[in-house]
This record gives sequence, C-alpha cells and structure tokens, in this order.
Amino acid sequence: MKVAIVILNYNGKAHLEHYLPSVIEHSAPHEIIVADNASTDDSVDFLKKNYPQIPLIINGANGGFAKGYNDALAKVKADYYVLLNSDVEVTSNWVDAIVERMESNPKVVAAQPKILSYTEKNKFEHAGAAGGFIDKNYYPFCRGRIFSSAEEDHGQYDSELQIFWATGACMFIRAKAFHDAGGFDADFFAHMEEIDLCWRLQNMGHEIWCYPSSTVYHLGGGTLNYMSPFKTFLNFRNNLYMIHKNHDGFVLGIILKRLVLDGIAGAKFFFGGQFKHTWAVLKAHFAYYGQIGKLNKKRKAIAGQKSEISTIRPINIVVSFFLRGKKTYSDLE
Repeated sequence: MKVAIVILNYNGKAHLEHYLPSVIEHSAPHEIIVADNASTDDSVDFLKKNYPQIPLIINGANGGFAKGYNDALAKVKADYYVLLNSDVEVTSNWVDAIVERMESNPKVVAAQPKILSYTEKNKFEHAGAAGGFIDKNYYPFCRGRIFSSAEEDHGQYDSELQIFWATGACMFIRAKAFHDAGGFDADFFAHMEEIDLCWRLQNMGHEIWCYPSSTVYHLGGGTLNYMSPFKTFLNFRNNLYMIHKNHDGFVLGIILKRLVLDGIAGAKFFFGGQFKHTWAVLKAHFAYYGQIGKLNKKRKAIAGQKSEISTIRPINIVVSFFLRGKKTYSDLE
C-alpha cells in the first residue's frame, strides 16, 4: 500500500516555508510530492535548494486546482492520494489514522480529517470543518461551519460520519477511484470541484467519510482570499455547473429556483455595499448559460451512473440559517 501526499503549489513559497516542515515531520514513511502550477515566484528554486529529497512535478501552465491536480496525479503512482493545501499544518498520525479506517471499509473511497483554523485553533475552519454536506437546493455547508459562521470545537463532532463531500484542502482518495471517476472537472478551475467529484463517486455507489481522529489546521484563503469577488464568481458558477451535471431530475426546475435564491444573495451583496460581489453573481449565471450545451453532454455521459444518495440533507439551509436562526449543525439535527 503506497500513500502519496501531493501538495499543489502556486506562488506559495511563504506557505511552503512555514507549513512544509510539519508535513515532513509527521508524514513518514509516506511520500511527499510537490506539484507546481507554473508559479511565477521562486517556489521551485526554494524547494530544490532546501528540500532536494522531495520530488517535484512541474505543470506547464496554471490550470487551477482542478486541472493542476489532474495533470500532476497522472504522473503519481500510489494506492492512495492525499491532496493537501500548502497552507495546512498537520499533526501526529494524521495520515495513518485515516488510511487505516479506509482500509477497513472498501466502500469508502474518499475521506477527510477534522479541519480546524490555523489562526483560531479552537474553531473549525471554513473549508471542510468536520465534513461537508449539501441541502436540497445544493447549497454546501459543513458540520461545524454554515455559510461564514464557524463553531468552536468542543469535541461535539468527533464521531466518524458518512458525509456528502470531503474538502479539497485535505482529501484522502483511492487513486483508482479518482481516475475511474475521471478526476476533477477541469472546467471548474477552482472551488467546488471536490464536491462535484464526491457527487460523482457517490453516484458510482461509493461512500465519503470524515474521520475526526485525524486533525489538521488550515490557514484558508492561501491562494485566493475569501473576500475575493473572483472566489464569489467561481463558487456561484461552479455550483450551477455541478447541479446541471449531477441533479437527478428536471434540471430546469432547480436552476430556476437557484436563479431566485442567487438573486437574493446578489441583492444582499448590493445592499451591503459589496457591488463587485453582486456583479460576480451575475457573471456566474451568464457564464453558466454559455456552457449549457457542454454541460448537457457531461450530464448525459454520467446519466447511467446515478444512485440514491442519503447524504443530501432534506433541508433548506438558507431558510434554516437566516430566517430560523439555526446557526450550528447541531441545531439543524
């Protein structure tokens, strides 16, 4: 059994300097690989000089998180991939605690640890927390984080749990399952590509789990700041891409509903003075409409793989959070 920890880097020399030592300290005997996404800083020179023992994969262009990993993992031979952001501090036994659990259940093809904030180590981090879900309208949320509200960690979510999606910030995935599913959708560029992949894996009959006995600390926003309008654009556009491809039913109905809900989100940005984010939501919808023909082909290609998925929560997370005041995952339960 071979485990390859693959860190995708783009202009992240500062993160590599700060976080890579913890990965090296706590990951033996597993292989660590850095895949560089055509960085324009001196990340590669830094690695060659200071960590010559770490294999480097140099991607020819910056294809974002999705294509970057697809290109890199095509060159990595392993039984398990661990996709790790460059701004993550890991802890003792973080790898084996998860791989051993996955080995005990062949249905589990992807998993994540508990993700806490590097800057506030008593709180869950935005990207993944203690496992990801989507609601009936396909808005993502986490056990430990709903929208921008992250809970303090008191051990309330330390139970192992089957989830809908595992975070790309620290995703464990069987190599065969990754390639059988076609990897990430490169058209996503970045954001929600891991949710799309996990949805496809579940349609193939596989399971995704969170194993909180493994804990890591994520800085977050290391490549693209959380307040970036481009991030808003990617999140709204890619959510529509994901729905169109994977929704099992009349897709126009759910898209029309999302048009209304996303319009409300855009209005909220506008009246909050975040005009660039309002424009990002509008651009996301127009970008989606321009790709419907291509998305129809993708939808048709996976139509025969759809299975009943129990991890889609039958709630409206927008109503629950903003109107009913349910601010935590425990409140939802």
